[in-house]
Amino acid sequence: MDKKDKEYVLKVAEENEVRFIMLWFTDILGFLKSFAITVEELETALDDGMGFDGSSIEGFARIYESDMIAMPDPNTFQLLPWRPGNSRVARMFCDILEPGGKPYMGCPRWALKRNLERAKEMGYTFYVGPELEYFYFKNSEDSPEVLDRGGYFDLTPLDVASDLRKETVLTLEKVGIKVEYSHHEVAPSQHEIDLKYTDALTMADHTMTYRLVVKEIALKHEVYATFMPKPLFGENGSGMHTHQSLFKGDKNAFFDPDDVYDLSKTAKSYIAGLLKHIPEIASITNQWVNSYKRLVPGYEAPVYISWARRNRSALIRVPGYKPGKEKSTRAELRSPDPACNPYLAFAVMLAAGLEGIKRGYELPEPIEEDIYRMSEAERDRRGVKTLPSNLLEAIKLTEDSDLVRNALGDHIFEKFIDNKGIEWDRYRTHVSQYELKQYLSIL
Repeated sequence: MDKKDKEYVLKVAEENEVRFIMLWFTDILGFLKSFAITVEELETALDDGMGFDGSSIEGFARIYESDMIAMPDPNTFQLLPWRPGNSRVARMFCDILEPGGKPYMGCPRWALKRNLERAKEMGYTFYVGPELEYFYFKNSEDSPEVLDRGGYFDLTPLDVASDLRKETVLTLEKVGIKVEYSHHEVAPSQHEIDLKYTDALTMADHTMTYRLVVKEIALKHEVYATFMPKPLFGENGSGMHTHQSLFKGDKNAFFDPDDVYDLSKTAKSYIAGLLKHIPEIASITNQWVNSYKRLVPGYEAPVYISWARRNRSALIRVPGYKPGKEKSTRAELRSPDPACNPYLAFAVMLAAGLEGIKRGYELPEPIEEDIYRMSEAERDRRGVKTLPSNLLEAIKLTEDSDLVRNALGDHIFEKFIDNKGIEWDRYRTHVSQYELKQYLSIL
């Protein structure tokens, strides 16, 4: 740890009369975990980390190897603005270590770091900019009740949550997260706040903070925010369109002004890697049973594996807002949803893209027609394949994936597959309200 970073944290904590510091980390499913230390323990934590019991954390250690060390990253130190008063609270994200100081192979943040190191060895820095959609409901009960009937980009009394969004944006900026856009989305009570692109590790930390901030501000106003991919039948679900690019120094490695699409060979091979490997990484980017209720035709979510420039029915889009602009050249993967573990999701996206670059994958021609309106025969003729239709299909594809195993490491890979298998078994044996309504009175 850089001595200056440590001194900065200690100084800011003292000047702001911080009393407690929350040490944050995630389990393999992407749920935020934390424990608090007092400011008196801060210097010790920065030097040596803080021990905790990892046996109860999903995907972490077994009981007989449960001792873990949470090593805070001083670059993530931020005051939490929703905890004002005399007892100021700050937070830091942590890397999880084994007692001897080695990185713990079950730590999602470490999995992402390993893949970023592979990119660095190839000369690249990985940048991402996600668009995280979510819903506001009046409560968190089984029958969600919307706050409004607004639609896409509405600025009318129908969008009653505009003040909630504004307060959320202001809070995000107070914790150092830059926001590009915020607006009402297509579905009733659905909203989107887009974060300004940055390096993938910082963005994964930002994504975890973002989800908490959205929920904290909602709770403050006695409503409930959810990142569930498909909470409302018959309405659009929530996605996490992920804009991504590789830079070499301050140069965008995706940009080629002499190409008809402004895409370099690197960009084309990267996108081809995503297209080829997306079925096997889908269980990571779309990790819940409910994720596949969103990935169906007719609700703007991508189903068909293709790329395009303007076609929003494609899986990957190369946005054309600023054609010919180097910094703006990027690939937008539209399938992930905001309930994924961002550390693992960014790791497997990067791994798929780098595989395309290393093996020189060829990018097929873009498909600009509406793929939803094509016949099955036409899609077959054009070589358009589909994403997995449910979690079980996705798990089976991941199980056979050397790419995902290498990206996540054996520990996370195996724990994740086990967990998803249990989730699918619980889902398939559950008797739903739909089945009771459809069959009970007639069979």
